[in-house]
Amino acid sequence: MSSRVGGKSKRSGELLAQKLHAEGIQNVEVLQAIANTPRHIFVPEILAHKAYDNTALPIGQGQTISQPYIVAKMSELLLANGRPANILEIGTGSGYQTSILSQLTDKVFSVERIQALQWQAKRCLRAMDLHNVSMKHGDGWQGWASKGPFAAIIVTAAPNAVPQALLDQLEDGGRLVIPVGEQNQVLKIITRDGDEFIEEKIEAVRFVPLVPGELL
Repeated sequence: MSSRVGGKSKRSGELLAQKLHAEGIQNVEVLQAIANTPRHIFVPEILAHKAYDNTALPIGQGQTISQPYIVAKMSELLLANGRPANILEIGTGSGYQTSILSQLTDKVFSVERIQALQWQAKRCLRAMDLHNVSMKHGDGWQGWASKGPFAAIIVTAAPNAVPQALLDQLEDGGRLVIPVGEQNQVLKIITRDGDEFIEEKIEAVRFVPLVPGELL
């Protein structure tokens, strides 16, 4: 895996960051993380030539690596009130979003229900020499209560409703960035204010569903 990290990836990452800036991503830390990250190691080798296109790509198991714009947008939304001390990620997937988050916070806790994807993501993060990520094979609807509360939570698949467990694990003042819906999905930010949750709709999105229950 490490042999796939080098090459032209740094220049490709920088060009991708420039594209995303042109599309409205403003946060300098997020853009730098995009520039520094070799996205091609997170996709199947047969698709590596498309790795720096601003598009989602299949990664197997019926899952996708998210479009770089939406990865950057969700990351930027998490950082809108400053750098969070810790982040809970629901849906490790390829590990690409995880790798971006790990450059933006002290500690990332990432939950994935498909173990084969989790193993692959771990290999990619090791190849990048990122060691501030803890992973759990589990049901994302339940979050990771023993590691909470969290300053920020990001969900990379769409539930049909906001899981109560994730709201419970958000610290006061914390932010949850989550796509919600089935046919028509909307990206939302939910901010905790004591026992109240303030919801803001951002834009229409398209994610794979957040599947509850049985693990793979």
